[in-house]
Amino acid sequence: QVQLVESGGGLVQPGGSLRLSCAASGRTFSGYTMGWFRQGPGKEREFVARITWTSGMAWYTDSVKGRYTISRDNAKNMVYLQMNSLNPEDTALYYCNAGPFSGHYGSRSPGEYWGQGTQVNVSS
Repeated sequence: QVQLVESGGGLVQPGGSLRLSCAASGRTFSGYTMGWFRQGPGKEREFVARITWTSGMAWYTDSVKGRYTISRDNAKNMVYLQMNSLNPEDTALYYCNAGPFSGHYGSRSPGEYWGQGTQVNVSS
């Protein structure tokens, strides 16, 4: 079965950077998309970024464009989220997500598999 394990969260000052990692296992992810979602205090879970496993095509929610970069390492079955210029509004529990690619670039709908999440706190 698919297992997603996030790491890399923590406390960072405004303007700082963090890199989240997601270790994926349990199947071959060719034909899948891998993504990141987040849920801030008192907020609903929201889409952050997604990447296609095979081609590496990526897309982002508007609030993180230019600051976040999603990437994957196919050989290691890893997905990363590089987060720069962090601000307090980025504070959230960040989840790794995976599912079959629908063919729709730009989709914000989550896939069926979730990790447990890693907490990111941006505060001075």
